[in-house]
Amino acid sequence: MFFEMTYQVRVTNIDEGHKWYQTFLQKEADFIPHDGFVEWEVVPGCWLQVAEGEPSSGSGPLRLAVKDLAAEKARLIDELKVEDFEIFSREEVPVKWCTFSDPWGNRIGLFEYIDKKEESIRIKKILKE
Repeated sequence: MFFEMTYQVRVTNIDEGHKWYQTFLQKEADFIPHDGFVEWEVVPGCWLQVAEGEPSSGSGPLRLAVKDLAAEKARLIDELKVEDFEIFSREEVPVKWCTFSDPWGNRIGLFEYIDKKEESIRIKKILKE
């Protein structure tokens, strides 16, 4: 049985990476155990680790759910100067999604449930509200 997960990305400059991901996640880091390593609990039991090192090419994307994909896209372009990206949807897929890169080439994706009732059910289940 799995009960937690972590996903790690690498950045060439941990100070810049820490600042970028803090702005991206809109929260302070939850854990900084040593130099060159920062960690956030994105949702209960799901951790994003940012480690200083050589970024891996071709990995990811790490894909995170948001409530308003268009608003989040606008925020990322404005606050983090992320290059403009396309939002995709398909009739048979219950979400719309996008993919972009951080300044180190790590691929990140976002998605939004089209059916807001389904989104609410997922949030309650995950966060046990």
